[in-house]
Amino acid sequence: MIRSYKPEGGRLVESAHGTSVLVYAAPSERETKELLETYHLDPHTLQSALDPDEVGRLEVEDDHLAIILKRPCNYSTADNFLFRVMSAGLFLLKDRVLVVLANDVLIFEGKHAAKAANLHDVILRILSLTINHFLGHLKVINMLSESLEQKINTSIENKHLLNMFTLEKSLVYFLNAINDNASLIAKLKSNAAKLGFSREHVELLDDITIDNAQCQTLTQTYANILSGLMDARASLVSNNLNVMMKTLNAVVIAVAVPSFFAGMFGMSEFSAVTGGARNAHLAYPLFVLAMIALGVGVYFVIKRLEKYY
Repeated sequence: MIRSYKPEGGRLVESAHGTSVLVYAAPSERETKELLETYHLDPHTLQSALDPDEVGRLEVEDDHLAIILKRPCNYSTADNFLFRVMSAGLFLLKDRVLVVLANDVLIFEGKHAAKAANLHDVILRILSLTINHFLGHLKVINMLSESLEQKINTSIENKHLLNMFTLEKSLVYFLNAINDNASLIAKLKSNAAKLGFSREHVELLDDITIDNAQCQTLTQTYANILSGLMDARASLVSNNLNVMMKTLNAVVIAVAVPSFFAGMFGMSEFSAVTGGARNAHLAYPLFVLAMIALGVGVYFVIKRLEKYY
């Protein structure tokens, strides 16, 4: 699928004619052939743009600039707390920018997404939007982590704990991707003059570098918090299970003690003690009440003894 844009009046607008920005989302075989033959892209670099495990990098070719950028995938409930990372290929030619994505996602989204006066602005705008995209996902991860913590406090299952492990795994992916982008931005800044970036572009690259460093620090902080408290949360789940087992044992013992006396006083012994059928209408209810009181008393005695063990 191809989307076409062009800078117009300091903004990036969709256009079917005179386009200078082409977005190839999940390119078909025909579109891939077009990228290779018409724009003379390197096959390995093009394949890297579609490979989610590829390392972010900057390559300067004879007739274009190739950037492999790491960005977060759109999250859905089907991912089950796993936040994935994808690659994106940015190819800066003399007269246009090509954006190659493995999935059909909106690359230009957000309040300031469409602000771009020239092709170099488009590249820097995509870098800035990518950082904002990471920050948005980090906020969601933090909210999910807090929600899971509350559930773990009363949980006796491992389901929520496994979800926490998945979030921790996602943060590792995010941290690696942000580190790759940091190296990419640094190389782009050091070669800015050779690549045709103006002084204003270099100043914007400085801001992008700071924003990416803050995103990197925030990701590392969240990863350290999840990793450092994981053992404590696992112990909490185990303790909740122990508390439930203690309560269950107390109930079992409370039922077993009256059952013991009921077994001793079977039908014949009970009739002999109470004087036969003439007193059964009073003796049997009293015996049942006595067994209930005994069971309740044993339960509370056991629960009280639990405080000392």
